[in-house]
This record gives sequence, C-alpha cells and structure tokens, in this order.
Amino acid sequence: MPQFLSSVAVHRRPDPFALMEAIVDQVAAYLAKAVERESFKPLGMATGRTMEPFYEALIQRLTSWPAPQLEQLKRCWLSFNLDEYVGLSPGDSRSFAAYMEAQLGCHLELSPCQLQLPDGTAKDPGVEARRYGSALHQAGGIGLQLLGLGGNGHVGFNEPPSQPNSCCRVVTLQRATRIQNASAFGGSPDEVPEQAITLGLNEILAAEEIHLIVTGAAKAEILRTALLDPCSDEVPASWLQRHSRVHVWVDDAACAHLPLLS
Repeated sequence: MPQFLSSVAVHRRPDPFALMEAIVDQVAAYLAKAVERESFKPLGMATGRTMEPFYEALIQRLTSWPAPQLEQLKRCWLSFNLDEYVGLSPGDSRSFAAYMEAQLGCHLELSPCQLQLPDGTAKDPGVEARRYGSALHQAGGIGLQLLGLGGNGHVGFNEPPSQPNSCCRVVTLQRATRIQNASAFGGSPDEVPEQAITLGLNEILAAEEIHLIVTGAAKAEILRTALLDPCSDEVPASWLQRHSRVHVWVDDAACAHLPLLS
C-alpha cells in the first residue's frame, strides 16, 4: 500500500526490477481499461536510462495480451513525448525519437505519427514548440504522464527555475543536465545539445494522473526536497505536490531520505 506525503502517493519496492513490475501493473491496467471503454487519451512518455527497464517490462506485458485486445491498443495508441534535443533528427541514434522507436515503436509496430515528439530539426524551434503544445491540446491533453527526475529537480527538460504555468518552449540545458545525459553522446557533456524543446509544467500538471519513477541513491536527496519542502521554481518537480493524482515509484535506495518510508 502506498504511503502519503501531502497529495502524493509513494510506492516503495526493494529494487528496480520489482519496481518496474509494479509500475507496469498500474500502467497496463490503465491501458486495458482505456481500450475496453474506447476512451483512450494520449499518453505522456519519458526517456532516459531509468525508463529503459520500464519499456522492456511493458512490452513483455502487452505482448502477452490476447491478440484482439493488443491490436485494438495498437490502433488507438497515441503518445506525446516530453522533449527532444534541438538539432537532432529522428534518424539520429541519440535523438529521443530514435530512443522511442527502439524502446517501444518497433515492438508494438506503431507508426511515427502515433509516437509524437517535437521536431528537433525545425527551422524555428520556438515556432515548433508552440506547434507541439497546440497539437497536444488539440488531441485532448494527457491522460497518464510518465516522468523521471533530474538530479537538479527537473522534470521533462524544465530546468530550474521553472514556474508551474510554463508552457511548451525552447530551453537551455544546464551543465549538470548535460553531464547526466552524456552517456548517449560518448560520455562527453560537450556533445550533448545545448538546447531542447520541452513540454512545460503547465502541460504536465494538466495530465489526469502522473507517475514519477525514481531509482538509485543519487536521487534520494532531490526527491526528498521535491516531496517535502515547499513548492519552488528552483525545484521544478516540487510543483507535482499541487496535483491531485501523483504516484511516485521508488526503490529502497531512492527513498532513503523520506522519513515515512525509511
């Protein structure tokens, strides 16, 4: 059973494997209900190393569904990713578009139009950001939003400071974020693009429900700050406290500084 910090439900599992299985239970149940009711709202998808075992477990679960149910899910699937690097094309293996195709699209045989991401090669990234935010709005907004947590408290690429009413926009990535994401760029932070297009906190907080996945001891202190300290632009993830349906999924290492769970 989850513990509660403010309006946030925190679900603890001993290790990342058990954690991903528990999250997939929740997400698969959400998808099954949406297919049954024919009320599929766009999913909000995240990328990064934390998400890789989630997508692996999700694919295993979904491909075990009865064929008619899985085919119906494939037909109605529509997701919007949080962000994309400015300057990277979908064909670039380091892009989030390529990540989503490798982790999800090719396994479920989804078309590119079903996996929506900002166009990192757009001539005017600012115009593209506004187009992407408008496309999400026209699609009905996000039903279930998946999030990871940055070491500096960012969600999506909403770097601190970020206000809760911030919308889809072009952002400059902080050095700490470029270091955190360097593994996809040969280990060099200097190779990580300096800018990205990201959904803002406004679009994220408009989701019907939010699932934040946090693993590892390195995130324990920033997670404590995000959940227990007052909301602040300097810790963008802290604004999740204001949402009525937030689930935080943590392994033992990540929740070491949460007094209700340690």
